[in-house]
Amino acid sequence: MYDTIIIGAGPAGLAAAIYAGRKKLKTAIITIDVGGQGNLTSHIENYPGALPQSGMELIDKFKQQVDAQGVEFLFGKATEVKKVDDHFEIVVGNTEIHKTKSIILTYGKVPRRLGIPGEDEFFGKGVSTCATCDGPLYKNKIVAIVGGGNSAVEAAIDLSTHAEKVYLVHRRQEFRADEVTIEKIKTNPKIELVLDSVPVEIKGERFVNATVVENKVTKEQREIKIDGLFLEIGYVVDSSFVKELIKINEYNEVIVNSIGETSLKGVFAAGDVTDMPYKQAIIAAGEGAKAALSAYAYVTGMKPTTDWH
Repeated sequence: MYDTIIIGAGPAGLAAAIYAGRKKLKTAIITIDVGGQGNLTSHIENYPGALPQSGMELIDKFKQQVDAQGVEFLFGKATEVKKVDDHFEIVVGNTEIHKTKSIILTYGKVPRRLGIPGEDEFFGKGVSTCATCDGPLYKNKIVAIVGGGNSAVEAAIDLSTHAEKVYLVHRRQEFRADEVTIEKIKTNPKIELVLDSVPVEIKGERFVNATVVENKVTKEQREIKIDGLFLEIGYVVDSSFVKELIKINEYNEVIVNSIGETSLKGVFAAGDVTDMPYKQAIIAAGEGAKAALSAYAYVTGMKPTTDWH
């Protein structure tokens, strides 16, 4: 039996693993990948102590520290969590079961989908949610990005270094991104703005070759020939496998207190999956460390303490 199992391996989960390992807890991480959203960031320059680098580079440093603590990685998707007497059982896939004294939930968020015809059919065949990962595949090709926040605008700039042309499709006139970044897309000759518009269909044969967008004001539809479509429309939380066990809010975020405790003793949470504001890698890492220390206090029977009391 493990002392604690962490579900998710983004910045929060990896930081929790480092702290749990240093406390000599028998620790495992259940995850489908290492890095989560951290891998999707092309450029990080606001993480204290780390010079500007890609998200993948920063995550690799996290992973090295986790490995140094002897934390075990169990690759797969957690599908069910059960409270059994004085411990928990986590089902991975359909049959694999792992027992643990405590749980730290750090499974983050997943990219939001459009829900339009052709999206599922061509996902991985021209439809992508990771411009950082797949952008280099579209050298000298034509792509479209859907979204209006920082991630969409940054993706457009990044893709313009590879693609021949980039369409940026946004449902409004105004972007919800930093002004400096917005100015860059407006002056980039490779980027064409398609405003007040939403995709209504994705077309193709073996791979994507076009998308149909509709102007929300005029209701006119236009077919744009493309080789790839990137979705940058935000993220959603999938808490379906724990919603019967702990309290979640209307956004499916896990409700936690100031030390990462959930509504059920022995279950902790940190990072983007929680109802804490300001979804940033450094905040997630700090919350992950806090949740690990709270899990340590729970497993050892200690009370969480503060240095000044």
